Amino acid sequence: MAADVLKEAILQRAAELGFDACRFAPAQTPPHAGAFRKWLEDGRSGEMAWLSKNADRRTDPQLVLPGAKTIIMVASNYAPGPTALMGDADYQIARYAWGDDYHTVLEPKIRALEELLVTFGGRQRSYIDTGPVLERDFAALSGLGWHGKSTMVISRELGAFFFLGALLTTLEITPDQPAKDRCGTCTRCIDVCPTAAITAPYQLDARLCVSYLTIELKGSIPEHLRPLIGNRIYGCDDCSAVCPWNRFAKASGEARFAARSFAAQWRLRDFLKLDDQQFRDLFKNSPIRRIKRRGFIRNVCVALGNTGTQDDIPALQCAMHDPEALIAEHAHWALRQIASRTGDSISAG
Repeated sequence: MAADVLKEAILQRAAELGFDACRFAPAQTPPHAGAFRKWLEDGRSGEMAWLSKNADRRTDPQLVLPGAKTIIMVASNYAPGPTALMGDADYQIARYAWGDDYHTVLEPKIRALEELLVTFGGRQRSYIDTGPVLERDFAALSGLGWHGKSTMVISRELGAFFFLGALLTTLEITPDQPAKDRCGTCTRCIDVCPTAAITAPYQLDARLCVSYLTIELKGSIPEHLRPLIGNRIYGCDDCSAVCPWNRFAKASGEARFAARSFAAQWRLRDFLKLDDQQFRDLFKNSPIRRIKRRGFIRNVCVALGNTGTQDDIPALQCAMHDPEALIAEHAHWALRQIASRTGDSISAG
């Protein structure tokens, strides 16, 4: 089959599957391979040890799929509409986690695209943020978007709220042209970062990022960073939310990415009552489930420490006696913070 016919068939199938963009990059050494290794050496990945463990594979597609010639990059828009807010919630959750886990939603779609390529005789390997591939590099190489100053990929059509998928194939397909960097002089993402984790344009220290602190970090959150987290209990996407390119994006048509019904009904202190089974039930099919109850309640305690009032004290006093030492410690910290704001002496209860 002619290369242009093959490419058109892939584009058509990707659209049928609901992907909002599909572009093609050569399976070569990613442009930021050296910078990625330096980032690891500087310790900016924090406790995400798996990044160092497979650094060789992440910087060489041939180690992931020998004989790979093309990397097909797909994108799925999860941008909420202008009125798609989380009600009157007294907490924030990163937009990508409002609904169902994107892995669950998108993996069947990329598998279906992979099945199409098998009919053309290729060998494939596909990932939705699950494998040793520098997806953002190949997204930029394919022209799907460019590296923003926040280190996130930005698209002229999709803005900053979209998921990426990568499909490596041994089939040779004409690559698309890289996109031009269109950030210009804008520094909104840098200016808005609550912890100054974007240390310079295109530079991120994950150890400071709220997403890392509330999701990837498994232990105690450093005390000097806790006040900067505010009322965020799972991730942070402030840097994406302020991107001016979002004004061109349309709201996602995927209902499974919409906010769950409980979002407007629960208050922060309500989450403290959840036991393990209740937590798993409430966040069934949600990416939030991956940090488990101990991590989630830890985050809730921090948010209450930053925003809580005397009405939250009884729930926090109960949390101080939680069997999980991590939760108890953060609940104690939260009570001290509330006491410092109110001027009251608060007992452990």
